[in-house]
Amino acid sequence: ARGPSRGAGTTPGPFRRALSTHWYAWTMVAPVIVVIGVIIGYPLVRGIYLSMTDANERNVERSIGVNHMPATYEFVGLDNYADALTGDQFLGTLGWTLVWTVSCVSVTFLLGLGLANILNRRIAGRSVYRMMLILPWAIPGFVSVFAWRFLYNEDRGFLNRLLAGGGIDAVPWLNDPTMAKISVIAVNVWLGVPFMMVALLGGLQSIDSAQYEAAEMDGANAWQRFRHITLPGLRPVSATVILLSTIWTFNMFPVIFLLTRGGPGEATQILVTQAFKFSFEISPRDFAQSSTWGVLILILLMLFAAVYRRVLRKQGDVW
Repeated sequence: ARGPSRGAGTTPGPFRRALSTHWYAWTMVAPVIVVIGVIIGYPLVRGIYLSMTDANERNVERSIGVNHMPATYEFVGLDNYADALTGDQFLGTLGWTLVWTVSCVSVTFLLGLGLANILNRRIAGRSVYRMMLILPWAIPGFVSVFAWRFLYNEDRGFLNRLLAGGGIDAVPWLNDPTMAKISVIAVNVWLGVPFMMVALLGGLQSIDSAQYEAAEMDGANAWQRFRHITLPGLRPVSATVILLSTIWTFNMFPVIFLLTRGGPGEATQILVTQAFKFSFEISPRDFAQSSTWGVLILILLMLFAAVYRRVLRKQGDVW
């Protein structure tokens, strides 16, 4: 008699069971995974490698006419990270980037929450107000930034002309370091409020109105209803939009680059625009330092997401 075949009686692992059960889904997803791996995975690995070298415009592989010049940059390990983390430039830029991110996200959330509460009520022309408030979100970002740059123009800008009509001297919106910081925050808030408002408005409309009716019958005032019903009801939505807004704002390249290019001086330079400057504006272009800053940005955002998730889990939220 023939003995039992090899592997008989063994139970397939969870991966094999999932593959055999959902083979069609895996087949459909595979091309997307491959494309994402090529588009995101390769540049990420390449960037990490370059951050551990002394690569710059003069020693990378390049062709000048018919002459091909091989790469001559060398591996330097973690020296670039040590230089960045111990230098004043990275830490100084990081400080302003954190102020920029916290300020934009905080103001955007508060304004979005206030507008969402207003639009959640039955008021005349509510649909018109919604469309007007969503308009900044519908306009391409670079168009909005160029419009604001015209408004901020010190000589011919609408804002200074408005101030001149009231007898007030022109304000150097983009030429004074403090005013430039306030100006870029204002523009980013203007761009971010529509998204925050729409997301929070959806969260408000998902809260059962019976809770408000019961609380009102129990004598709860407007603040108590907002504190004990609205805020807890919005917690899942708020957690998501705050995380997304933080990541977007931390890496908000267009507003800073198109409005001030990091100026005046380096006053409004955030991490991502400084990394761009290393690769495309200074001479010789420093690809190693740019890659180092890019990897540090990724690490900082991953740490923030991990800490944020841990805080939410302690509060009983699943994310």
